Amino acid sequence: MPLTQLDDRAALILIDLQKGIVANAPAQPAAQIVDRAAQLAKAFRAQGLPVVLVNVTGPAPGRTDQRRPAFSPPPDWAELVPELDQQPGDIRVTKHRIGAFIGTNLQEELHNRGVTQVFFAGISTSVGVESTARSAYDHGYHVVFVSDAMTDRDAEIHQFCVARIFPRLGEVDSTQSVLERLRT
Repeated sequence: MPLTQLDDRAALILIDLQKGIVANAPAQPAAQIVDRAAQLAKAFRAQGLPVVLVNVTGPAPGRTDQRRPAFSPPPDWAELVPELDQQPGDIRVTKHRIGAFIGTNLQEELHNRGVTQVFFAGISTSVGVESTARSAYDHGYHVVFVSDAMTDRDAEIHQFCVARIFPRLGEVDSTQSVLERLRT
């Protein structure tokens, strides 16, 4: 379902748009995702709405069946891409888990600003975006997924999340549609 309403207290949450992840060739060209995310951030800021910039600094500590390679990132791996044009008023969240709510101050930051609706974009659709969005939904936020401003390593998984999972958690729309709504 496309965006039905823009709440007065909406926030944009950009997930893991950092140098080490953006450079890792997701299913869609990362430059397109970063450009759309930057457009959204600029539009949210222009309306005086909060922008949350999330990065990740390492994997969650739990065991999985999938082997993890040794994690020795370059020094700038966790730095946000400069195209996001981080501003002093932006909320910065560094996560150490898959989702951005657990072990961070994200819920407190959103609550203190009276946020009722959150828009999601970033990398990766099936991991950081989905996990954070599930927590947002559980916290009672109106969730909106900007589907063409996110991507995954696997295009089929991205499509599955957008078509099957995200409609259960919120509304799904395009960058252009959200930008138009912010202008009105």
